[in-house]
Amino acid sequence: MKKRMLAAVLAAGMMCVSCAGGLAEAAEAEAEEVVKPPKYKSVSVHDPSVIRAEDGTFYIFGSHMAAAKSEDLINWTSISKDAQAGCTLVENVQEQMKEALSWARTTTFWAPDVQQLPDGRYAMYYCTCEGSSPLSALGLAVADAPEGPYADQGVFLKSGMAGYNATYYPNVVDPCTFFDKEGRLWMVYGSYSGGIFILEMDPETGFPLEGQNYGTKLLGKNHARIEGPYILYSPETDYYYLFLSFGGLDSNGGYNIRVCRSQNPDGPYEDSLGQEMIKCGGANGTFFHDVDYEPYGVKLMGGYKFDAVESDTNKMVQAFRSPGHNSAYYEKETDRYFLIFHTRFANSGESFSVRVHQMFMNEEGWPVVSPLRYTGEGKEAPLMEHRPGLYKILFHEHDINAVEHVSQTAALHLDGTVDGACQGAWESTEEGTVRLTLNGETYSGVFVRGLDGAQSAWVSCFTALNEKGEAVWGIRTDGIAE
Repeated sequence: MKKRMLAAVLAAGMMCVSCAGGLAEAAEAEAEEVVKPPKYKSVSVHDPSVIRAEDGTFYIFGSHMAAAKSEDLINWTSISKDAQAGCTLVENVQEQMKEALSWARTTTFWAPDVQQLPDGRYAMYYCTCEGSSPLSALGLAVADAPEGPYADQGVFLKSGMAGYNATYYPNVVDPCTFFDKEGRLWMVYGSYSGGIFILEMDPETGFPLEGQNYGTKLLGKNHARIEGPYILYSPETDYYYLFLSFGGLDSNGGYNIRVCRSQNPDGPYEDSLGQEMIKCGGANGTFFHDVDYEPYGVKLMGGYKFDAVESDTNKMVQAFRSPGHNSAYYEKETDRYFLIFHTRFANSGESFSVRVHQMFMNEEGWPVVSPLRYTGEGKEAPLMEHRPGLYKILFHEHDINAVEHVSQTAALHLDGTVDGACQGAWESTEEGTVRLTLNGETYSGVFVRGLDGAQSAWVSCFTALNEKGEAVWGIRTDGIAE
């Protein structure tokens, strides 16, 4: 891929972009031609697991038997709300799934997953958990359509029985099923307790193949706050990406989304530093000791806030807290990746909502996430002349952050330098790849186009990762719209 500094492309002037009146005037003229952004219709589905049906409709299934559907990943319609009152996925759910509910001593369900089997049936992998212990059950129900009704086929995995070693063996919740590139069916699962495990499944029956016990352990031990595993294969890189949520899911828990990868569906998995994820977990005798496993995994996002700047017309901006328990989707027709997750918000208690962001692969084959919510945009990069400018730059760092990280302001200049709240350099290609050196750290990623909803403007953005697995996001602030 041919690289060149943006300064060479725009050699006509070496002006400071933060005060470049000509570019600002051009941006104002182009802003009138921008397509009006769509109106979102959001839903509150906790732990959303996505599947696309044969007719193209997207479905997300979440905890408590909540579910929703969408034609475009922008406007969502709720189709099921609660396992105790309002569940439409299963007829008489309390009676059908009585075995799982009784075992876990609960009346509700945790995060499920739905997968279409080769014979066309839809398999729902549901789970129940007592909550304060790994007393859990994992079962299978099937239906002829994604909206059900699902008929219970029985429980196939339990945890938390008398004498159960929860420091090593899993809490059998948070299932995610996927087909590998050879057509084999797998289920990754687990939460806190003994870690994340994977089982090979029978694609004809939907149940695990015999003789595997709890399966192969991928990571975690000693009650580490790691859960919500989701595996996505990329035909572009030939890697399997294991997404995880670290931290606690509540608004002050520091939930954050991380990823590691392997060339095999059942591992071993590594992060960007080459650290073996099987070593990721709590030290012996510890309980929720975050510092033991905080250094592992590529952190894609945690709690964040893009602070208002002087040029913003709307100074009321939203702070996001504890984004997590994601699923992901690769769209073959457009070669696009999407990250689907729930998030909480600062000063909003425990209310939550589903969000969808586009993902991209950087030059090192790691996913990077658009800083802005998906609004129907393609994967095309913004024009070269729209990339230099004044940016809100947000460092996600590598911590399990209970309080959101806040953006700083810096300028990406035409001559390839960066100054302001951070110092460094940047270069970009016409295809959209970007390499930045900020405060001594080198980041690899892409330029993307997104809708700044707070300012109702299409803007240039960038998203990138350093070798340590720390994300940086940037949103242009000085009026560039396309």
